[in-house]
Amino acid sequence: MKYLDEYRDPALARRLLDELRRTASAPWRIMEVCGGQTHTLVRQGIDELLPAGIRMIHGPGCPVCVTPLETLDRAMALAARPGVILTSFGDMLRVPGTGTDLLSLRARGADVRVVYTPMDAVRIAREHPEREVVFLAVGFETTAPANAMAVLHAARLGLGNFSMLVSHVLVPPAMTALLEDPGCEVQAFLAAGHVCAVMGWREYEPIAARHRVPVVVTGFEPLDLLEGVLMAVRQLEEGRWEVENQYARAVRRLGNTEAQDAMRTVFRVTDRAWRGIGSLPGSGLELNAEYERFDAAKRFDVGGVHAVEDPECIAGAVLTGARLPTDCPAYGTRCTPRRPLGAPMVSAEGTCAAFFAAGRTKEGLPS
Repeated sequence: MKYLDEYRDPALARRLLDELRRTASAPWRIMEVCGGQTHTLVRQGIDELLPAGIRMIHGPGCPVCVTPLETLDRAMALAARPGVILTSFGDMLRVPGTGTDLLSLRARGADVRVVYTPMDAVRIAREHPEREVVFLAVGFETTAPANAMAVLHAARLGLGNFSMLVSHVLVPPAMTALLEDPGCEVQAFLAAGHVCAVMGWREYEPIAARHRVPVVVTGFEPLDLLEGVLMAVRQLEEGRWEVENQYARAVRRLGNTEAQDAMRTVFRVTDRAWRGIGSLPGSGLELNAEYERFDAAKRFDVGGVHAVEDPECIAGAVLTGARLPTDCPAYGTRCTPRRPLGAPMVSAEGTCAAFFAAGRTKEGLPS
């Protein structure tokens, strides 16, 4: 833990907070896009330590949370089919669909397997040529390169029993949609460092210029976030709207061009539905024509599934930062990590889960 400790130094944290107090002369509202950043902010109590007037708005950067309900129901329809092995990362198994979840299906006999990389799913397909192996491919730009490489590897092996149920989403269109909403309160963004490690930050430059909002590429440790907030506040105070890179130890402007090339080879941009938010133009990835044979939704004809959200869940408002988890009447009672109504309560990056784990209540929240 030696190197992580360097980014959790209490003395440096106090210095950054003191500098924020000296710098901020007006109230500012800053959105952290990434769910991992949300968990650090809430777990460490950073949002409560910020100077009065600086408010963090928690954004839609939890890949599990924004995966459409229809995608989960399609995954469960596939898992229930005889002869199908449904593979997924573990954080998807307890996310509720319309009536159940993948973990419950597995308990009832469906062959649902947790994998740690998409290459594990390819290996399973090689080991079980008599079975259809489907990988549930979700996430932001962070996971897309590995999923693209798995498709390329399966194509080289000539695997006819491997496919993906793809539900990739892209960060810049979501930021644009938020900023174009008339009720948007966001004045600056902390961009997710791991996404930018893949994509760089060129895509954010026109957003910052067009909407006049600072964008700071930020890491995930307490000092990363405090410095990111300070950099954003300095821009706001000075009337600047630029893209700055706090996460210089991991991110370069051009990103990882080899990873981007793999993504472009396998995927193409498409409109994508976001759970609780709705369809956003050009906000997702799908398999392009050359690799459509690996598209599980088309191979198994499950594209017509129509899901119904729980009417009590306010996940969409939480994901866009319009509401806090504790604004939900079911929070902590009818909706808990053990029995979640919506994805933000069960996901390791969900805002509701972060608030619940930190013991946040209506009375204990900052104003």
